[in-house]
Amino acid sequence: MLIPISNTPRDYSWGSVDLIPALEGREPTGRPEAEVWYGDHPGCPSVVADGSGQTLDAALAAAGEPPLPFLLKVLAAASSLSIQAHPTIAQAREGFAREEDAGVPRDAADRLYRDANHKPEIIVALSDEFRALVGLRPLEDTRRLVAALGEGPARAALTQRLGAEVAAADGAVAGADAGATASVVRDLLAWALTGADADLVADLVRALENADSDEFAEEIATLRAAAADFPGDPGLIVALLMNLVILRPGQALFAPAGVLHAYQSGLGVELMAASDNVLRGGLTPKHVDVPELMRVVDLATGPAPLVAPQEIAPGVREYAPPVSDFALTAVTVTVDQPVTVALRGPAIVLATAGEVEVRTADAVVSLVPGAAVYVGREDRVEVSGAGAVFVAQPGRA
Repeated sequence: MLIPISNTPRDYSWGSVDLIPALEGREPTGRPEAEVWYGDHPGCPSVVADGSGQTLDAALAAAGEPPLPFLLKVLAAASSLSIQAHPTIAQAREGFAREEDAGVPRDAADRLYRDANHKPEIIVALSDEFRALVGLRPLEDTRRLVAALGEGPARAALTQRLGAEVAAADGAVAGADAGATASVVRDLLAWALTGADADLVADLVRALENADSDEFAEEIATLRAAAADFPGDPGLIVALLMNLVILRPGQALFAPAGVLHAYQSGLGVELMAASDNVLRGGLTPKHVDVPELMRVVDLATGPAPLVAPQEIAPGVREYAPPVSDFALTAVTVTVDQPVTVALRGPAIVLATAGEVEVRTADAVVSLVPGAAVYVGREDRVEVSGAGAVFVAQPGRA
């Protein structure tokens, strides 16, 4: 079963004016185009591309098909998304039940848990570079960044709080070292979002303007941009603690439960569990619930969680993070080399380059960049033509 689908780009303020139109080969509308959703998520279900106006969720229900466990997106950022983390399944179920019992409307601005699912996500870069803040940088690296800031109260306060980690932990057991680090990070995040006043944030902006570091030049530029886009936002301190990642085409990062992340700029294909649960941590005008964020955030420090694809056949690379909800396969085909992709359940095939055909035993659909097709009740699909697609389907885990 093949069902061609489409959707209207969502015009979030952080979206790019031209990246999605360029992908789709059309003129920009002049408005930000941030995300295109491909799936049956009730927040913005895809539309069946047959002129009927029927949404994919309605079509799947009518055909007796189960809801998709994932949501596929094209994401185009021109400025920072909010710093955010997502709950585990257990946390989501508890939080959703708590807010349901409290009678919080599901569309309320301060609602945190809109469903009972987790929301791990992966994003693969399409543009020449895709910038993101993800995960908490090792504290020794953040100390060097802070030392490069201009002098003032902000640098002094950060230096003092970063110095609270027990330096002698070098000789301690690994568990004790991790515990000491987590305590410092917890205190830093809570202080940043509740204890750092407007004057201190303003001084941090000045310190960034006066910063000088070859090692952290890209990080400083990213923080300066965030400060300009979100003046006075204490999330700037949180952003200062995070890893900056610059992905090149085909490179990917994975944000599991609890990991702070904030995409900054670029075009990518994003795949996530079918959820809308977001705990925000700054760089946003939206509601920030600090106690709940601190309950779910992962306090571990280390390098950014990147995902290396596995080449499973010529022209076929699979990104398979350790979740059962989804896996993402990148497929490149030439006119003389079609590719067959095995499926583990319902899938969505999204074209991102060239012109391709998606074929099953009894149906075929042609796709151009930005177009997609739902594939159901099939154990494999053939992709031919000359171009590139991404195949989203349930994961192996």
